[in-house]
Amino acid sequence: MQWRGRRESSNIEDRRRLGGGAARAGGIGGAGAIVVLLLALFLGVDPGQLLGPGGFDPGGGALAELTAAEEEEAKFVKVVLADTETIWARLFKAQLGETYHPPKLVLFSGATGSPCGGASAATGPFYCPTDRKVYLDTGFFTILRRELGAGGDFAAAYVVAHEIGHHVQDELGILGESIRIRQRVSEAESNAISVLVELQADCLAGIWAREAAQSLGVVEKGDFEEALNAASRIGDDTLQRSAGQVPMPDSFTHGTSKQRMQWFRTGLQSGQLADCDTFASGAP
Repeated sequence: MQWRGRRESSNIEDRRRLGGGAARAGGIGGAGAIVVLLLALFLGVDPGQLLGPGGFDPGGGALAELTAAEEEEAKFVKVVLADTETIWARLFKAQLGETYHPPKLVLFSGATGSPCGGASAATGPFYCPTDRKVYLDTGFFTILRRELGAGGDFAAAYVVAHEIGHHVQDELGILGESIRIRQRVSEAESNAISVLVELQADCLAGIWAREAAQSLGVVEKGDFEEALNAASRIGDDTLQRSAGQVPMPDSFTHGTSKQRMQWFRTGLQSGQLADCDTFASGAP
């Protein structure tokens, strides 16, 4: 992906120099962090719930120094976020006749708080509809590459685009309605709705990828394959096998690897918001 030297978004809340801190339960790292990541991804819980009501303590003391690599990762995220702003502003106007209101993205290091619970690299990036912000520790990109086998800058960009997809759903009223319905139904039904929400976000990420290639011309050879590989690596069935479990479809909250790849391809090939209606299709 061609991203260096391009426009960076200003919709960033940078908390990285506040320090990382550790989980109040005594800190989680190494293999434990990966277990938390896998559980958070396929259980569909708020990130802080896996470590109890206390969430994360960002710690205190002197401001942390940022490495050159961390600064580079932040620049990358800012460029990808800027691209989502350009793309969704145009598509909302062209396809819906509406105005797109971009979210803020919170960059943090180690751990931070949010109205939706604690956030950390181990539990992965997420969108919080309460404050309409995306939370991201770029350290997750290292986990994605080293532990989950999804390397490449476009794989990382897909992660950002997926979370922005949830904001798009929020803008359209889809996310809020799905949350209200999930609160009134059984656990199995709630999980099924969660799968439809997540697969739609994958489809919206596919639309973003299409526009990044056709409108912005920043996609390079092999980029789409990187995104598809990332979608495959974080399917519920694959994550459950990686955690040493037999896949249990009733517990799926994000969709299988096959489904996630399929819906990313749908958005990539179509470019139309209407074709991302996973709820009407049942998301086979």
